[in-house]
Amino acid sequence: MMNPIVDFFEQKLKVPRTVTILVLFLLVLGALIWIINSLLPIIQNQVDALIKNWPNIWDTSVKTIQNLLHDPHLKGVKSNINSVIDSIEKTLFKSWQDTGTAALTNISSAVSVITMIFMTLLTAPFVLFYMLKDGHQLNGYLTKFAPRRWQDSFSRLLHDINEAISAYIRGQITVAVWVGIIYAIGYNIIGLPYGSALAVLAAFMLLIPYFGTFIALIPVLIIASITSWGMLINVLIVFAIEQTIETRFISPIIVGNKMKMHPITTILLLIGASAVWGLWGVIFGIPIYAVVKIVVSRSFNYFKSVSRFYNDEDLFEIGKENQTKLDLGDKND
Repeated sequence: MMNPIVDFFEQKLKVPRTVTILVLFLLVLGALIWIINSLLPIIQNQVDALIKNWPNIWDTSVKTIQNLLHDPHLKGVKSNINSVIDSIEKTLFKSWQDTGTAALTNISSAVSVITMIFMTLLTAPFVLFYMLKDGHQLNGYLTKFAPRRWQDSFSRLLHDINEAISAYIRGQITVAVWVGIIYAIGYNIIGLPYGSALAVLAAFMLLIPYFGTFIALIPVLIIASITSWGMLINVLIVFAIEQTIETRFISPIIVGNKMKMHPITTILLLIGASAVWGLWGVIFGIPIYAVVKIVVSRSFNYFKSVSRFYNDEDLFEIGKENQTKLDLGDKND
């Protein structure tokens, strides 16, 4: 997120990298202080209240659905919906039970975890400073280890990988922040309970492409439906406005199609990655795919340039072009 700013000020305005980095650090520090003092207490209170009241919210939503099922027109699907509700309840209970068991099992390592987090918080600013200051030299340093005749290609490969991954991460985080802001404004305007906390949840879930938006919408719909039908309609209006702004303006401008992936490819990749590696596969599946795609495509292009099979194909195409020119010349004569 910071590196393009540092590069811009160095290349366009001739500002030393160290000066820009220190200014950015001060801005980030000020933003963190404001978030901790102003925004975090609000979100924390709403999250605590939501966790405390969620069992009642879920029970109320289940009772609402069961009351609707008394409608004679829905008699045929009543058993199916009840089975789905039971399945969800069992899954949620098992998840909470497993989480509690894991927490009790690993409580002995809590001290080491806290120590690791503390050391990370202490060292992260220094690591970030030197990465921003000297990170642009890494390409040239790694390129020296490649054979001389491959150094240019290897340097371009590293550059393409860096551009693809950094553009994807910057795009996802930027879009997530804007989506969180839009939802926070919309939910607070319509008076949705726990609106700020649900907006933060939506921002985090947006890091999961395609599916994250709808996963974050589920608790919002449940809370809105037990509040009032008018609130449910207002939530759907906010969702429609957010989706319009995101898909028409934010995503095309910030993200675009820099990964050059078809939506079907993305969806199948996410399904496969989640089946194999779970949540980590969903989060890191697309960046890993981008790296593999760049390496494979460049390797294939190199193979085409040295293989006699593709050279023969090129000669065949040249021969066809020459024959076409001869045929046109004969017709002109």
